[in-house]
Amino acid sequence: MKQFVVLFLLFTSLTMYSQNRAHNEKPPVFPSCDSLTIDVLQHCFDTNIYTNIYNTFKEPEKVSREDYKGEVIVLFEVDTTGQFKVLYVEAMYDELKAEVKRVFSLFPKVTPATYNGRKTYKQYTIPIRIPLVNQTTITPDAAKKNELSKIEQQAKAEFDSVNTVLKVFEDKAYASQLNIPFTHSDYARFDRQMNMVGTNSHTASKPFIYEDVSKYYDFKVEKDKLLKEVDTWAGRKLWNEHLVQLQGIDYWFTVDPILDLETGTDVNADFNTTYNNTRGFLVQGGLGSKLSFYASVFESQGRFAQYVNEYAESLKAFGPDPAIIPGRGIAKRFKADSYDYPVAEAYLSYKPAKFINIQFGHGKNFIGDGYRSLLLSDVASPHPFLKLNTSFWKIKYTNTWMWLKDVRPEVENDKAFLSKYIANHYLSWNVSKKLNIGLFESVLWTNSNDRGFDVNYLNPIIFYRAIEFETGQGAGNALLGASAKYKWNDNVNLYSQFILDEFSLSDIKGGEKSWKNKYGYQLGVKYYNAFKVDNLLLQFEYNRVRPYTYSHNTIVLNYGHNNQSMAHLWGANFSEAILIGRYHYKRWFADAKLIFGVRGLDFNDGTDNFSYGGDVYRDYNDRPYDIGVTVGQGIKTKIFNGNLQAGYLINPATNLKIFTDITVRNFNPEAETTSAFKNNTVWFNFGIRTDLFNWYFDY
Repeated sequence: MKQFVVLFLLFTSLTMYSQNRAHNEKPPVFPSCDSLTIDVLQHCFDTNIYTNIYNTFKEPEKVSREDYKGEVIVLFEVDTTGQFKVLYVEAMYDELKAEVKRVFSLFPKVTPATYNGRKTYKQYTIPIRIPLVNQTTITPDAAKKNELSKIEQQAKAEFDSVNTVLKVFEDKAYASQLNIPFTHSDYARFDRQMNMVGTNSHTASKPFIYEDVSKYYDFKVEKDKLLKEVDTWAGRKLWNEHLVQLQGIDYWFTVDPILDLETGTDVNADFNTTYNNTRGFLVQGGLGSKLSFYASVFESQGRFAQYVNEYAESLKAFGPDPAIIPGRGIAKRFKADSYDYPVAEAYLSYKPAKFINIQFGHGKNFIGDGYRSLLLSDVASPHPFLKLNTSFWKIKYTNTWMWLKDVRPEVENDKAFLSKYIANHYLSWNVSKKLNIGLFESVLWTNSNDRGFDVNYLNPIIFYRAIEFETGQGAGNALLGASAKYKWNDNVNLYSQFILDEFSLSDIKGGEKSWKNKYGYQLGVKYYNAFKVDNLLLQFEYNRVRPYTYSHNTIVLNYGHNNQSMAHLWGANFSEAILIGRYHYKRWFADAKLIFGVRGLDFNDGTDNFSYGGDVYRDYNDRPYDIGVTVGQGIKTKIFNGNLQAGYLINPATNLKIFTDITVRNFNPEAETTSAFKNNTVWFNFGIRTDLFNWYFDY
C-alpha cells in the first residue's frame, strides 16, 4: 500500500529536476541566491536544499547500527509565505522520517515562487541517500560510474532518469491532439474568435482539436484569468487543477473524477423527485507531441422527467432491459422506477504529419455550425468510429467511418444486435475571407451476405453514390448534403445546411409534392457580442425536413443507431424554429433556449398503421399516398420546449460546474393515441456536473 501512496504523491508533485516553464515563472529563492539571474535560480535552490540537508541531517543510531543503505523519498512544499512544509516521507525506518521532518523544520524562510508576478506554491520530490552523502558534489559512486563504459552508464542511469525527471505541469492539453469536449455552451466561449473575417478556420466538423483552436484562442491565458488564489492542496484541486497531473520530458497525463449529481422535480409527474447519480473517472494525456489519448468511464443511476422516461422506454431494445437513455445507452432497471446505465468513451488521436490527424475510438461526432445538424449529429449513443482529418491550403477534409447497432426485435439474429456501418465524407472549403462551403456524402450498409465492413468504402476520396450502384442499391443507403457559412462581419455569421436523400426533378416540376422528394434544410444566424455586450451570443435557427428522409425501403438501411437518429433527434417530417442566448462572465454562465416546432406522427392505432414519414426506422413502403406529401402530415403535433439554465464554473481544468435550470415543455398532438398524447411538463433541476458532452432533452 505504501508504494501506491508514494506513486500517487509523485504524480501530484514536481521534482528537484524540474525546469522553468518560461521567464514568467520563478522558483523559490534562498537569500544566498537573490542576486543571481533567473536561468540559474533553480540550480541554486536545488544546491541549497541538499547543502542544508548535508549540514543538519543526523543519521539515526538504529540506521547506522543495522548498516542500512537506501534512499528516503521526501515530498515537500514551499508555500506562498516561503515556509517549507513536509507533506510525506517514505522511508524504511520511522527514525528516518522523524529526522527528515526535523531537518526541514530548520530550513530558513525563503522568497516564495511566483508566476506572472503572483506568489504561488511549489512542490518538489527529492531522494536523500543513506548513508548520507553531499549530493551537490560528485559522490564516490558517481566517480566509480565514470569508469564504466558510456553504454553501461546510460543503462544504469535509465531507471533513475525515468523515475525522477519530472517537469512543471504546463497544461499541455491546450496544444495537443486531444478533442475539446463538445458542449454547445462551452464552444460559445471561442466561437467568435474562430469565425472572425479572415480566419482560415473550419468550424463544421466537431469536436475540435485543441491544437487547431489554440491558433485563435489562448486557452492558457483565459484559464489563468479564472484562477483563484488558494494556498492549500485541497483548495487548488477543487478550484484550479486536475486531481492528478504529471508531466515528464516527453509525456504527460491527468486523472480526474467525473460527477453528475442532480436532483429536481417534475411538477406534473406521478413521482416525487427526479435525480441523476453519475460517478466515474477521466484519464487523458499525451506521448510526445503527436499522440494523445482519452478515456472516461461513467456509472450512473437516474430517474428523469416523465416525458424523458417515457421516451427512453419507447427506445427499448429487444431483451429484458427496459430503456435506452437517449444519447447515452442501454439501461437496466434500477429499483422500481429508475435506470442504471453505464457508459464508456475513449479514443486515440495521432498526428503523423502536419496536415493529418487520425482518431480511433468510441464516442460521437458532429457536422455543422448550428445547434442541430441534418448531416451528422451527436444525439445518439456513443459508438466506435475511425476519423481522418486532412487540412491543407483552404481545405479541410473529414472522413468518418462508424460502427452502429440496430437493436429492434425485428432485426434480431441469434439474440444479437444487428451491425450497420456508415462512411461519411465532408469537404470544407474557405472560398474567401467570408465564405465557406461544404460538401457531404454518406453511405450506410449492413452485414448482408456476411460482407462485414466493406473495404470499398475505405477509400477516402471515392464517390459513395457510385459504389452504392456497384454493390446494388439494396445493399446501401446513400445521402448527399451541402453546407454554407457567410461571415457578414466579425460579429454576425450566417450558416445553412441541405440534406438530400432522394430527388426527382420531374416530380418537383409536377408540383404534386411527391414522397420521392426527400430532403431537408437548415438556416441560421449567430450574433456575437450582441448589442455590444461582451460574451453575449444570440442565435436563431430554422430546420425543416420532409417526410421519409433518412429512411429506406428495407427495414435496416436507415440513418440511425440504437433506435435514435444519427441526424436530427426528431427524425423527419418536422419543422422547428430555435432561439438561443448564451452569456458568460468570468466563472458565471447563463443559457436560454426556446424551441417552437411541428411534427407529423404516426397513428398506429390498429386502423391507421401507415407510415407518415417521421420515424426513420420505418421503411417507406407502407406510406398512405405518393403525392400530396407535406411536412407535418399524420398526427400534426405542436411542440414548445423552453429551457433556462444558470451556473458557476467551479474548476476550469476539469469543467466542473454547479447549475440550476428549468424546462417547460408543451406537447400538443391534434389527435391522441396510446403513443401520442397531450403532455405538459415543468421540470426544475439542480446539480453539480463535470460537463463533457451535449445531452439533449428537447424532443
